[in-house]
Amino acid sequence: MSPTPLQILLVEDHAPLREQVAALLRGAGHRVAEASDGRLGLQQALADLPDVLVLDLGLPGLDGLQVCQRLRREAARHVPTLMLTARDALADKLAGFATGADDYLVKPFAPEELLARVAALARRPQAGQDFELQVGSLSIDRRAREAYRQGQRLALPPLAFQLLLLLAEAHPRALTRSELIHRLWDDDPPESDPLRSHLYQLRQQLDKPFSPPATPMLKTVHGIGFRLESDACKDG
Repeated sequence: MSPTPLQILLVEDHAPLREQVAALLRGAGHRVAEASDGRLGLQQALADLPDVLVLDLGLPGLDGLQVCQRLRREAARHVPTLMLTARDALADKLAGFATGADDYLVKPFAPEELLARVAALARRPQAGQDFELQVGSLSIDRRAREAYRQGQRLALPPLAFQLLLLLAEAHPRALTRSELIHRLWDDDPPESDPLRSHLYQLRQQLDKPFSPPATPMLKTVHGIGFRLESDACKDG
């Protein structure tokens, strides 16, 4: 039995898989509500916000991207969302993150991994919290997927935004390269140095376009990884 039973909403149109996943989650001690299409799933989620939403990508009525997007727009608080999909292309994952998904799990998957990811989502700092996250003069609106520093909107591509969000949620702790790579690409990262270009994009938007120059917030922690440093005291 799970030490922390969760209220989980499972939205999956393939009945045999839905029954298997629901039984797995209930066997771990969780309470599970089920929906077989996107419209019903969205209605249930908004009527009784779950601790975690397990959401299939390919759904009738509304697909998983539409459900996630509308949930982020209409829900009163953040609902951690695990997207289930048979699509493993990077473009599909980026589309999911852009609409507000917190994590991805590609079918077929191991039962133990599903349980571990659900538990990890429920433990994240933003689970059940308001949508706005503040670090010094940086504010992040999880619902709108937008970030501002000193009131200026940061024009961030989806992966650079997700990278900033991960660092802000971990603040003041540093995240290692391996942590960031795993959180962004799971077990299928691009070749070479997958973080380099996204860190560059993030620095260009977060630290560069200010006059007078703003205190750099994105810090390299040598031998460890990267972290955000609040500018609250330094920039007043």
